[in-house]
Amino acid sequence: MFDTVVIATDGSGSAQRAVEAALDLAARFDATVHALYVVDEQEVETTPEEVREALERALATTGGRALSFVLEAAEDGTDEELVTAVRQGDPATEIVAYAEEHDADVVATGTRGRHGEHAFLLGSVAEQIVRRAPMPVLTVRQLDGEPNAERDEA
Repeated sequence: MFDTVVIATDGSGSAQRAVEAALDLAARFDATVHALYVVDEQEVETTPEEVREALERALATTGGRALSFVLEAAEDGTDEELVTAVRQGDPATEIVAYAEEHDADVVATGTRGRHGEHAFLLGSVAEQIVRRAPMPVLTVRQLDGEPNAERDEA
């Protein structure tokens, strides 16, 4: 039923839960896994010039950590093939395009479960993926009280 699973990760707590769920799904179907991190170009472009280089380095580091987490989680008992990729652009657009290019059967992504005015103002990459993707999208929410690496580092 699932031959190719794309995991969209940003290294957040919800993405880590999505990684675990997607790897479990892939193992059940002996599917190939693609782990994808997207550098948000708009975030970089709207940053003041004097800090842009530092932001680019920080985003590269975050992407490396996010993909390393997927690789480590995959080594812990799964036998499926694993491909990693980094793209630049609008995250939702790049994730859907990547999934289409690789004929993905499902895309897995985390969501922080924001709702109300806050979500409307910020938008949601997960929501955009759900609306745009022609294939099923598995969204995995971070549970209340779970550690969040983003908050811990801030």
